[in-house]
Amino acid sequence: MKKALPVKNQMNGVFVHVTNLKISTKWYTELLGLDVDLDKVVSPVYNIPLVGTTSLTLDDHTFDPEFKHSISPSPIFNLYAPNIEEAYKYIKDKGIEIVREIERVGDTAWFNIKDPDGNVVMICNC
Repeated sequence: MKKALPVKNQMNGVFVHVTNLKISTKWYTELLGLDVDLDKVVSPVYNIPLVGTTSLTLDDHTFDPEFKHSISPSPIFNLYAPNIEEAYKYIKDKGIEIVREIERVGDTAWFNIKDPDGNVVMICNC
């Protein structure tokens, strides 16, 4: 019998580092069709309610004066979109910056967008 490891094969959450918590909260909740009372968004973090076991936490580092925001040119996570063409049109209609057009490998398709801080997020059908 294998011994249980102290670190599990499970992702609990993704942290997205932002510079303005309310602007980012509004952007992500609108993207996902969620309601939010921005008066209840209080620094330093806001947890976007997601379906499933993985959480999405926006963090503005209010209590970390040494923090310097930097972005990765690669996606930091992906959001699920079963119909990639429909998702692409939705993103275009919202005026969200698309930084990589739809790509396909077999049945997998994706494209990349930028959030208000320049963080790259992938929209993917799997």
